[in-house]
Amino acid sequence: MTEIGFLRDAGAIAFTDAARVTTEAKALTRAMSYAKSLGALVVCHPQDPGLSAGASATSGKFASLRGIPAVSPMAERMGLERDLALVEMTGVAYHADQITTAKSLPALARAKAAGLDVTAGTSIHHLTLNEFDVGDYRTFFKLTPPLRSEVDRLAMVAAVAEGAIDIISSMHTPADEESKRLPYEEAAPGAVALESFLPAAMRLYHAGHLTLPALFRAMALNPANRLGLPQGSLALGAPADLVLFDPDAPFLMDRFRLRSKSKNTPFDGARMEGKVLATWVGGTQVFAAET
Repeated sequence: MTEIGFLRDAGAIAFTDAARVTTEAKALTRAMSYAKSLGALVVCHPQDPGLSAGASATSGKFASLRGIPAVSPMAERMGLERDLALVEMTGVAYHADQITTAKSLPALARAKAAGLDVTAGTSIHHLTLNEFDVGDYRTFFKLTPPLRSEVDRLAMVAAVAEGAIDIISSMHTPADEESKRLPYEEAAPGAVALESFLPAAMRLYHAGHLTLPALFRAMALNPANRLGLPQGSLALGAPADLVLFDPDAPFLMDRFRLRSKSKNTPFDGARMEGKVLATWVGGTQVFAAET
């Protein structure tokens, strides 16, 4: 357990075990109780660590045919159920960083209906890609948690539209070439997503699944509100963090043109729409697209 009090005083706004899921419920309970007493937000990665250890895909016909070690979607639900029981016990403010399976949604709905201080997110990759995109062991599509079925993907899209899932995150996870150019089971999970976040989200808009206001509520306003930050809106007096973009501008994603040091994007070579023209941070322009 970290010194949550000192870290809060130093400016930390949330605390997490990230993808290294805490296996000891007693330790997590104590951390949650500590965080509750200080009004701190706890962010967890719902996943049963025993079931998910060593898994590289979601269990099913696709993983079986490819011979990829897989994990059942129930592992996410089991991890979430445990976390929510501890949230009920401690009363802590809790955010589930990635909900990616339909089986997890009823538990989330029950927690919210019971009045628990709970929110949930999902990643842009789990909203726009499914397990079949892995194809013939394409490691740029290896993520944590792994890509799910098309049924699960559509369930996540509907959950965002209905407000059951509050936040869409990039889950930006850089990896070097050497860690990705390995056999699928050994390759590092994760994908870069900061530069592809907006055009990937535009896929949901152009498909008619989500409106622009619904998208930006989940991508900007809700995250800022959950973290207690003043950004995320066009309100008077809010920081002028702005993005000027053309939602219809087509382009071909070329990973070698990304400004990130890492190039591990699953959208390499994909035809996309939604081009960023300029960005401002705190009222200062920090980016302008090449003309």
